Amino acid sequence: MGYWILNESLSVMLVLSWLGVNLYLFIDTFYWYENEESFFYTRVILGSGLAWARASASCLNFNCMLILLPISRNLISFIRGASICCRGPWKRQLDKNLKFHKLVAYGIVVNATIHVAAHVCNLERYRLARSARAQGLAAALSRLGDAAGESYLNPVRTLRANTDTELLMTVAGITGLMISLALTLIVTSSTEFIRQISYELFWYTHHVFIIFFISLAVHGAGRIVRGQTPESLLLHNVTVCRGHYAEWQAAAQCPVPQFSGKEPSTWKWVLGPVVLYACERIIRVWRFQQEVVITKVVSHPSGVLELHMKKRHFKMAPGQYILVQCPSISSLEWHPFTLTSAPQEDFFSVHIRAAGDWTGALCRAFDAEGQALKEPWNLPRLAVDGPFGAALTDVFHYPVSVCIAAGIGVTPFAAVLKSLWYRCCEAQPPLALSKVYFYWVCRDSRAFEWFADLLLSLETRMSEQGKTHLLSYHIFLTGWDENQAIHIALHWDENMDVITGLKQKTFYGRPNWNNEFRRIAYNHPSSSIGVFFCGPKALSKTLQRMCRLYSSADPRGVHFYYNKASF
Repeated sequence: MGYWILNESLSVMLVLSWLGVNLYLFIDTFYWYENEESFFYTRVILGSGLAWARASASCLNFNCMLILLPISRNLISFIRGASICCRGPWKRQLDKNLKFHKLVAYGIVVNATIHVAAHVCNLERYRLARSARAQGLAAALSRLGDAAGESYLNPVRTLRANTDTELLMTVAGITGLMISLALTLIVTSSTEFIRQISYELFWYTHHVFIIFFISLAVHGAGRIVRGQTPESLLLHNVTVCRGHYAEWQAAAQCPVPQFSGKEPSTWKWVLGPVVLYACERIIRVWRFQQEVVITKVVSHPSGVLELHMKKRHFKMAPGQYILVQCPSISSLEWHPFTLTSAPQEDFFSVHIRAAGDWTGALCRAFDAEGQALKEPWNLPRLAVDGPFGAALTDVFHYPVSVCIAAGIGVTPFAAVLKSLWYRCCEAQPPLALSKVYFYWVCRDSRAFEWFADLLLSLETRMSEQGKTHLLSYHIFLTGWDENQAIHIALHWDENMDVITGLKQKTFYGRPNWNNEFRRIAYNHPSSSIGVFFCGPKALSKTLQRMCRLYSSADPRGVHFYYNKASF
């Protein structure tokens, strides 16, 4: 419970605030439309369907205003950099931007479903009120607008059977249909299953949001839902005249009521975020035009492509990521990759594993599958957007940091460890960081090849500088064949590890996280420990549970703060 209060209380407060605003908007709008005098005659036809539709529309406006903010990468990076305004637990909330984006998306889906269901019922009520069988006040209201000088209340203007099709041909009907189709495409293609089997499908369908927002801004212009005008309310007292609808034409004290549609307001909600996001895209286009020079291409046997690049005025921090586009593969797709170089180097680099259609095409474009590499001037052009801040940039802000990587998730920690290496070499101000625990869990021994050189140089430099206490690393191999097992057994007593060539021996099998966290907590009994992870969701849940389990309820005790890389 103590860990939960320290790490999750602010997140819960923000979620509850979001829910509270949604609830307030829904209830306030619902009661307003249930009691507002100008919509009395509208309620005669529609009943509570009017309030349900308008209340959900208010919540839709609010959530559509929020949905673009968490994916405005430059805004998030700017706020992260403003350390005076954003520190500690507030900065960790920025690392949950994609979670909040999904939460708001769920809010849009729920309210859109309510809105559509309410309007389906409203459409049926409009049709019934206009039918030949309709009687009473609802029928009288539906006939208004047939004569000259009258304004209509019921948008169904004919007695034909295909009124549904007729209304779908209006501005509100067409845009409502486009909004529903766009939202369905976006939501269904955003599932984890779709993203894993076809990231390209997720990428392209997500850009239907342009149609979604344009349709949303225009949707209210149809003014289907109408209410009594303020001028008409002064002349036509609803309380007195509602029972004398047969005499409206003749009675001077009860003239025929006049109606008009409500002025659309959705554009006022979404204009600011849309302009902000448009600026994000303009910045991306500007960065697309900037030249990226590829200085080195390395093909690793483990199917990993290493690219070294240079770009004018490019500044980075350890743990940041960039978006990469290769126009010869796709002129629209941008893919995130963590930087594996240190800020002190005169280039920036990424390591890319061929794990999908786009990354596979990129590796083939660079002839990274065992063929001879091309000359630099014959390489495909790349565009780079970023760098952008991420959770791993906070590694140096804790006195003790635990870095855990699974498979290719080791790439962001390459930049962190390289930066640590340079700080040991250079005369820089002392680090707040006094200890780094590094864990790498990997299934394929070939994946160690490109990273082992970095660990070997770091191991050597630490030893020369007398700072071997600063880094403790543990490598776990979870997959091997019979020949490897025999080779490992024959050379186990050698000073160097047979897999990595390091002094630190490789462990075989999965880590016992209970033992590891217990040992770290014992070694640092009163410390704030940052736990940083990049890898699969299943292991992430295990590590979060370990952080909860081994964090002390005493404010003066050890506390683990969990941070997961997300792009």
